[in-house]
Amino acid sequence: MNFFWIFHAKRIKQLSLIIIAAFFTAGLLYVERTQIAVFSTPDGPQAFYKAETDDKQVALTFNISWGENRIEPILDILDQKEVDHANFFVSASWAERYPDVVKEIKERGHTIGSHGYQYKDYTSWDDEKIRKDMNQSTQILSELTGDKPTLLRPPNGSFDKRILNLADKQGYSVIHWSINSKDYQNPGVDAIVNAIVPKTSSGDVILFHASDSVKQTHKALPIVIDQLRGKGFSFTTVEDLMASTISENEEIK
Repeated sequence: MNFFWIFHAKRIKQLSLIIIAAFFTAGLLYVERTQIAVFSTPDGPQAFYKAETDDKQVALTFNISWGENRIEPILDILDQKEVDHANFFVSASWAERYPDVVKEIKERGHTIGSHGYQYKDYTSWDDEKIRKDMNQSTQILSELTGDKPTLLRPPNGSFDKRILNLADKQGYSVIHWSINSKDYQNPGVDAIVNAIVPKTSSGDVILFHASDSVKQTHKALPIVIDQLRGKGFSFTTVEDLMASTISENEEIK
């Protein structure tokens, strides 16, 4: 009888360790439908998703992977609302199909970052395939814009420590988000607004989409901009948020 209980105690301990390991492994992944990054490491590159700043500034970011019908209304709204600088993360395969749209985004004053070449989950690929995809995206976006992209939002928003290291070696900073509009669900204009405005704080990176699959973003966007401004927020780029965070960290050191 004693052996029976000892055996089960060991089994319970083993199962507990397995469960803990499973949760830890899950924590290494960033998934697009989560709100913020859940993995960080004190050594090596980290993903940027929010600035540590007291300035009431936020960044509007847009992912694009297919279609050309939604981007124009979004660009027009940004112009009308005098949001001079936003960040657009584009799939390079999409950019090849719509080079004029890519150039227009840049001409209107916005920053273009990489969303990979193929819209495939990097975490399921080996290192060489990921490097090839990153390099292909870099080459295409550099040729279209005249500038080498330095910001990367991995396809699906999914990445782990391995992806962070590979991106760093390719000259990229990985950009996540702290506020998810969930506009890809087409939940209704009010739902998009409520997913953003009440939750936004200083330094947030806000995720939108500008692919043809989103039907309500262009309707919710002007409301979001007006309401955030009404709360005292202004709009800047991810690069500026990163710079302010680096500056503050340097002052602390």
